[in-house]
Amino acid sequence: MTQEALVTQGPLTTETGAPVADNQNSETAGAGGPVLVQDQLLLEKLAHFNRERIPERIVHARGAGAYGTFTLTRDVSQWTRAKFLSEVGKQTETFLRFSTVAGNLGSADAVRDPRGFALKFYTEEGNYDLVGNNTPVFFIKDAIKFPDFIHTQKRDPYTGSQEADNVWDFWGLSPESTHQVTWLFGDRGIPATFRHMNGYGSHTYQWNNADGEVFWVKYHFKTDQGIKNLTTDEANRLSGVDPDSHQRDLRESIERGDFPSWTVQIQVMPAADAATYRFNPFDLTKVWPHEDYPPIEIGKLELNRNPENIFAEVEQSAFSPANFVPGIGPSPDKMLQGRLFAYGDAHRYRVGINADHLPVNRPHAVEANTNYRDGVLYDGRHKGTKNYEPNSFGGPFQTDQQLWKSTQVSGVTGNHPAPSHAEDNDFVQPGNLYRQMNEDEKGRLIENLAGFISQVSRDDIAERAVNNFRQADGDLGKRLEAAVQALRA
Repeated sequence: MTQEALVTQGPLTTETGAPVADNQNSETAGAGGPVLVQDQLLLEKLAHFNRERIPERIVHARGAGAYGTFTLTRDVSQWTRAKFLSEVGKQTETFLRFSTVAGNLGSADAVRDPRGFALKFYTEEGNYDLVGNNTPVFFIKDAIKFPDFIHTQKRDPYTGSQEADNVWDFWGLSPESTHQVTWLFGDRGIPATFRHMNGYGSHTYQWNNADGEVFWVKYHFKTDQGIKNLTTDEANRLSGVDPDSHQRDLRESIERGDFPSWTVQIQVMPAADAATYRFNPFDLTKVWPHEDYPPIEIGKLELNRNPENIFAEVEQSAFSPANFVPGIGPSPDKMLQGRLFAYGDAHRYRVGINADHLPVNRPHAVEANTNYRDGVLYDGRHKGTKNYEPNSFGGPFQTDQQLWKSTQVSGVTGNHPAPSHAEDNDFVQPGNLYRQMNEDEKGRLIENLAGFISQVSRDDIAERAVNNFRQADGDLGKRLEAAVQALRA
């Protein structure tokens, strides 16, 4: 709690500033009589209380966040002209929101689920949002399948519960999910805390430098606290004892001055490499192996300040991967392309058209200068200035300088699958991931997968699910099949 919050603030008032005479008893027609409509304090309090919640996020509803600082430790001007990345030692204020994906706002933290890693940089050229996860890949590669995928993870419209049939039916029919599912059911599927996990930009992004050269980039945030995870049994116990375990741990670590930090790395691919790279570099279900493009350390991210109000700063925080700054832009990643629209649209629905006016969302290092007016919660910031462009009254004007470089396209319009590269199949990388595990890690992966697959009601769904892992690695498939059959028997 801040020092200011401890200072007496004077009389309690209504929303319009009138002092409140009695906040303990509603006004009635005589002692014991009915309440009067003229008790405007009562009506104001009840009406406000009824509206204290906004629609929760469809995904990433359960979250925690903190403010921090990004410090650049390496000169990256050869790859990007972004000003916040222009000088070694330069610091940029940030806000980072962690979350689970599938659970609702009241769910527990310690569950097997990807973790959102949404980072807002308050730069002098505007806010830059990097919206990623704690895994470098995802379940699907095209945003057109995202609503279908999330419907399988959420509550079934008939039973009201998450159904193993739905989850494994979709994953079995979508072999591209095999890589992310292997991550999810491995040891890193349940981080011990938000502090003890990595973060990833996941998507591929464009960086462009002052000379107009283009590079493709992936972001990695490696935890300086070390990786720590929970087993399924540990997580089940913790969820029952302390559903808020991850949020509590993050808040208390910052309160005691134990500021969590991450070493920031990038992988850089020259634009010319993309066409002939062995994997499609814009496929969200694939990684770039480090032997091909070694991670390069560029900075340090530290979280050092807790939000003062969870609703105002965490629940109402709005991130969008469409929020770029000069020198950074999108790639042809089909999942990213869909998210460029979907995230902003979600926040316009949830928080309102003026969500970016809120303190947590508005630029901190520069003033927004737009022609947008009115709408719910508009604060009148523009006063009497003109709201069109061009104008002859000193209004804002375009710069004629694009944030990112154009990319070459060709062909005819149509519903095209993503281009296939030399080693593009759905099973090479999950098989490689399995073979990197030691024997104990393999055993836990198989146990976790079998425990969930065995819950499906139909043999064909279970067999299809197992077969995806069989194609990734013969040993994995054989052991998983035996484990599932034993549990289903």
